[in-house]
Amino acid sequence: MNDITLPVKQRFDEVTIPLPSSKSESNRVLIIDALTEGPNQLSNLAEARDTQTMIRLLKEDPETLDVLDAGTTMRFLTAYAALTNRHKTLTGTPRMCERPIGILVDALRTIGAKIAYINKEGYPPIETQGFEKQLANKVQIRGDVSSQYISALLMNAPLLPEGLTLELTGKIGSRTYIEMTLALMKQFGIAYSFEGNIIKVGPQQYKNTTFAVESDWSGASYWFSLLACAEEGTFFLKGLKENSLQGDSKIVEIMDKLGVQSEFTEDGILLTKKAVTGLDSFDFTHCPDLAQTVAVTCALLGQKSQFTGLESLRIKETDRIYALQQELAKFNAKLEEGENGVFTIIPSTSIPEKVSIETYDDHRMGMAFMPLATRTEVTIIDKEVVNKSYPSFWKHCILAGIKA
Repeated sequence: MNDITLPVKQRFDEVTIPLPSSKSESNRVLIIDALTEGPNQLSNLAEARDTQTMIRLLKEDPETLDVLDAGTTMRFLTAYAALTNRHKTLTGTPRMCERPIGILVDALRTIGAKIAYINKEGYPPIETQGFEKQLANKVQIRGDVSSQYISALLMNAPLLPEGLTLELTGKIGSRTYIEMTLALMKQFGIAYSFEGNIIKVGPQQYKNTTFAVESDWSGASYWFSLLACAEEGTFFLKGLKENSLQGDSKIVEIMDKLGVQSEFTEDGILLTKKAVTGLDSFDFTHCPDLAQTVAVTCALLGQKSQFTGLESLRIKETDRIYALQQELAKFNAKLEEGENGVFTIIPSTSIPEKVSIETYDDHRMGMAFMPLATRTEVTIIDKEVVNKSYPSFWKHCILAGIKA
């Protein structure tokens, strides 16, 4: 593996980061584009491996859709292939074939799609075997497992002969990602209603449009964290919007309590240092991808904090709860699991002169622990792991003055 060792750096000058484009927005508009008759004008698509995989598979249209380790690509292409009557095999990395897809497959089968599991029931690889007619126009689906299942169904809903009504059961997690999907659909001409736990999309056609993808708030979170942990500095993050569709824009609210002042401009957002007021607790239900970043930040700042809404972290690229617990322990911090889904960050008591961080094939583990470089020399094992969502991450660290 190709590791990277970052030296200690505590002070930063005026740093400008040309953030990557949003993977979440990109993968959604690519499916919408594939469902639209005639050309759309899409720009600023993400450089992330997940998005580039989606672009390639939609363009080449092979019999076997190998999504590698891309969760959104797997879920979105499963619904797309199943409901547009494509006969495809969908597979991915060994870890991808351990990530459940049964809830989505059950919903697709209810609608009328024919899908078979090739190996283990409920998991990829799967085979889509056709869609002759719509059997149901209303489907119940759990809202607390993965918003990607719901988004996958919604994007295909307008082209179904009878449209689709989704009833979300239980707690709705990552609601902002569902709202992002619907907002993007609206920009391409789709009308819908979302009242309580019911989403209704009637039969209709996507309309051709021009769309530019926003910069990635998930990627922005690591620079918020770096500044929070630094002694001094300013960061300008390019391409972010104040009224963003992305749920991870919640990082502004979180980091305001952890010592980062945010000021929006026409071109992005300016980050400056301010006093830490403290983050006693936070519910990550609608922005789970921020949990690792905030956990590391609190551990380094001496902030004991209670986290909730981490249920989905166990079925991500890795079991992120376990991974956080293992790696935080390397600099004497803890993520303690309590009752009723409450986790407590116990800040670091002392930090060794050198720390080596395992990444568990998880891009966010590699990036979330980068701010540890404000305290000690840190080695990130398998630096290429960031390519999944942020291939230019280490180059941007160099822009910030963190040079391996």
